[in-house]
Amino acid sequence: MRTKILLLGAFIGLSLFSCSSDESTADSTAVNTNDVALTAKIDSSLEDIDAITEDQFSAQLSLTGRIDGDRKSILPSCATITTVLTNNVWTRTIDFGTEGCTLANGNIIKGKIIISFTNDFNTSTHSISYTFEGFYHNGKLIEGNKSISYTKKTTTLLQEIHPVLSHSIDMTITFDDGKKYEISGNRTREMVEGYNTPLEWEDNVFLVTGNANITKKDGTVITCEITNPLRFEMSCHSPFPVSGTKVITKNDSTATLDFGTGDCDALASLTIDGVTTEITLRK
Repeated sequence: MRTKILLLGAFIGLSLFSCSSDESTADSTAVNTNDVALTAKIDSSLEDIDAITEDQFSAQLSLTGRIDGDRKSILPSCATITTVLTNNVWTRTIDFGTEGCTLANGNIIKGKIIISFTNDFNTSTHSISYTFEGFYHNGKLIEGNKSISYTKKTTTLLQEIHPVLSHSIDMTITFDDGKKYEISGNRTREMVEGYNTPLEWEDNVFLVTGNANITKKDGTVITCEITNPLRFEMSCHSPFPVSGTKVITKNDSTATLDFGTGDCDALASLTIDGVTTEITLRK
């Protein structure tokens, strides 16, 4: 059985995460479309944060002379960057202001992301960490921290040596209605295309895998697992993956979200209780 609906308020951006109501007693309902929509909003925030952080690490690498030529950044012109080197640690502060900056994919951000990493770019593995200062993504307050392990290696997804970024997440997201969600998990972003053209970012393609737990104020835990790598193509200028599958679980019930077969669109297939619905994702 297939039907078609419009899923409002959903940004499906990289990869994981969900939530629904925020009541004082535990939510005993089965997973539903509201859970999926809120998962999408959190996903969109995390994907943009990851992309910005990785972009700025590469930008500093370029400034050290290890990449020749003018590098194109994903940051909008309204962002201000301050870089400080202290005790062999680079700290890059990206300030998006208090009015908000619009990214190429249409998402609006404001506040600061503060990124730190060591000055030793000759090592095979780099540790990157970042925190937030008054940072909002589409009106949601983001707090907490993330750490990234950056290395170049072969994997089961691609036998060529390519950049692999492993993310550890421990964050809090507060929506504009005051509802707060604790998010923990791990995910891996592999740049499977575009890594041989470091001056461009529009030819970059990422495959994302991983899982996460989302804990609501009432104690309800929702899990998300990427069961087929999510594929993000920067040339799409979209917060949506072009393909891949993830499973959302709450109270032993599940929903499966399939992002399609490679088109740059806002379509996905949502399956709950054996019923598959084609959804059009909107901001």
